[in-house]
Amino acid sequence: MAKKVVILGGGESGTGAAILARKQGLDVFLSDAYSIKPEYETILKEFNIPYEAGMHSMEKILSAHEVVKSPGIPEKSMVIQEVRKHGIKVSSEIDFASRFTSAKLIAITGTNGKTTCTSITYQILKNAGLNVALAGNIGKSFAMQVAQESYDYFVLEISSFQLDDIHTFKPFISVVLNITPDHLDRYNYNLKEYAVSKMKITACQDGSDYFIWCKEDPILDEYVEKYTIKAKKLGFSIDKLEGVSAWMDHETLVAEFKNEVFTMAFNEMQIKGRHNMYNSMAAALVGRVMDISKESIRESLADFTNIEHRMEKVLTVGGVEFINDSKATNVNSAWYALESVNQPMVWIVGGVDKGNDYSILVPLAEKKVKSIIALGQDVKKIHEAFGKKVTTILNAGSMSEAVKLSYHMASKGDVVLLSPACASFDLFENYEDRGRQFKKYVREL
Repeated sequence: MAKKVVILGGGESGTGAAILARKQGLDVFLSDAYSIKPEYETILKEFNIPYEAGMHSMEKILSAHEVVKSPGIPEKSMVIQEVRKHGIKVSSEIDFASRFTSAKLIAITGTNGKTTCTSITYQILKNAGLNVALAGNIGKSFAMQVAQESYDYFVLEISSFQLDDIHTFKPFISVVLNITPDHLDRYNYNLKEYAVSKMKITACQDGSDYFIWCKEDPILDEYVEKYTIKAKKLGFSIDKLEGVSAWMDHETLVAEFKNEVFTMAFNEMQIKGRHNMYNSMAAALVGRVMDISKESIRESLADFTNIEHRMEKVLTVGGVEFINDSKATNVNSAWYALESVNQPMVWIVGGVDKGNDYSILVPLAEKKVKSIIALGQDVKKIHEAFGKKVTTILNAGSMSEAVKLSYHMASKGDVVLLSPACASFDLFENYEDRGRQFKKYVREL
């Protein structure tokens, strides 16, 4: 009798896991409490996978040997609580998928920068001619690609939600870029719980693996000291701290591995800003561990341009430059965005507040921001945080209104920066929808 696997969630992650389970000959059933997008329903039907939408049939779910949970389902949900109560194994999609591939895994996490760092790392490996795929929290799901493709390497962007239920997930190289307060609503508003989740990326690694981390990040460095990490450790930092393998020598990136030194002037790269120094150092170290030539790494770093929704230059209209940083869904990410812009700016900020503390943004806002457009249904905290430091704060109830107001408030030579520091779910489907609406209304000016 085939092992019964129940997949919870019918999005990209869940559908991929269901197809992989079917291809492995497992008895699979998919359940989603909400509607399933038509494209995923089509795939489920194509593979004859039984599923339900708009409900959870607990009898069917509780008959599973294992439940594979999509990352968006919180631990506090009734269905997960019931599954736990019955002692059924709960696994994340990345853990489930990793059992069925012999490919080497490069897994990248962190509160901020992981999409950019993952994309740079993937470009380095791909340009070097390796048979590599991009997956995880970006692009097609890991499970879907394991089921349908054959790769020697995967570069995976991994969120804390995906790490919460791993058991055997073992990356050859793990990267943790930083740990700052985010998603604390999912972790009982406890930074320690969130940090422990991030550090799980190293749990199954051994002495043949590598762990790359930012030694300059105080919370991360504290947890690296606390944890028994069996992988070989390679740190990076802007300043050359003791024991780091990559650092910035003035404006030159230096990465040292096995007594070989890679150097590259940061101004040779198209990406700018302090946060991208960290991303580039981490990606360069991955490249050196993978024994990719210095010249190939240099070419990939020189060619890489920002991903969509991350400090993405949209248009210049009437001398005003519009930048889409919709992916800045937390305060720390917005800090890097504000820090990297040198022109006077109009800042569009706001959305679903996840317990944000805006205090670290106040000095930058006071110094650089002419006007704030507070976007969203609850903007009280934005007014309280910045009202005494920024002369003008205007409210906007839609992206169309926010773009028009920002253009009206800006002068020639200014930047309008969408860097919300918040989740998007009050007015938008997700941060991509928010960013695309921003670009649409900028083009209509």
